[in-house]
Amino acid sequence: MNSSQLLQLIGGIVAGLCTVPFLIGLGRLFGLQVEDEETVLVTRFGKLEKTLSKPGWHWVPERVLPWVRTFPVSRARDFRDITNIQVNDARGTTVIVDLWLEFRVADPARALFGVADWDKSLRALVTHAALSILGNRSFEHILCDRSELGEKVRQDIQDETQRWGLEVERVLVRNVSLRPEVAQQVFDTLSARLERATAEVEEEGRQRVALLDAQTSAQVASLVAEAKGQYPAAVGRAFAMLGKQPRVLHAYNELYSLSQVRPHRTVAFHGFAEDEMRAIDAAMLPTTTTNGAQDLEVPTLRPNGDERKVEA
Repeated sequence: MNSSQLLQLIGGIVAGLCTVPFLIGLGRLFGLQVEDEETVLVTRFGKLEKTLSKPGWHWVPERVLPWVRTFPVSRARDFRDITNIQVNDARGTTVIVDLWLEFRVADPARALFGVADWDKSLRALVTHAALSILGNRSFEHILCDRSELGEKVRQDIQDETQRWGLEVERVLVRNVSLRPEVAQQVFDTLSARLERATAEVEEEGRQRVALLDAQTSAQVASLVAEAKGQYPAAVGRAFAMLGKQPRVLHAYNELYSLSQVRPHRTVAFHGFAEDEMRAIDAAMLPTTTTNGAQDLEVPTLRPNGDERKVEA
């Protein structure tokens, strides 16, 4: 290979390398690429001419013309966080809520040509719906039923968003709060209610304790009075039984007389002697009186100290 052929080879390689970027640039100039979940709208003189929704490379040579424009529109799921929406609830309390939207573009042509700026319009529409729906509820209802209220907001804006080519899938009421001064007022009100409820519970407890104390005192007094009334009757029955056994009555009277002579001394029964019967035997030993009734034989009492002997 001579030098002229080598120069031709090098020139061909350089020309090829220069041609590749030119062809790539030419392809980008006369064609476009459509991504997944994306639609490209091609307009001519401001009117929609074609819609490209299939992912891949599309040959559009007319795009080089100045009156032809392309608008890529994403159809993937999108999110919007609308914060600091101030709503006056049913009681006039200012409530601050945050809304979370999940939506996608269902009709790219309507989203592009149906509304001037669907992003700002969507925020304004959601804010208006939130003011209309949440304004009829109390703060407690908004705080407890956020899922239900979010669904009502979605249904309220559904018709309007469909005209814009948008499909709102879900609306969430994320945060519900009060302004600092309003929150302090609510806190003070709840604190006063809790204190009042605590005082009522304590007063009710004291009244119940007093009632139980009075009922217990009345029952105790009734039982004591009943016992005091039964004591004389029991003593009378005991003396009546002693009257049927003169020897036992005589022994009781002797013991009572001794207790009155020296009240500070005690008359005690030490039991029987060793050669006498046991106490249990004496207690179980019946005796027959002259009238045929059984009587108990009272053994001899042994005095303790200076006490006298008492025999029955």
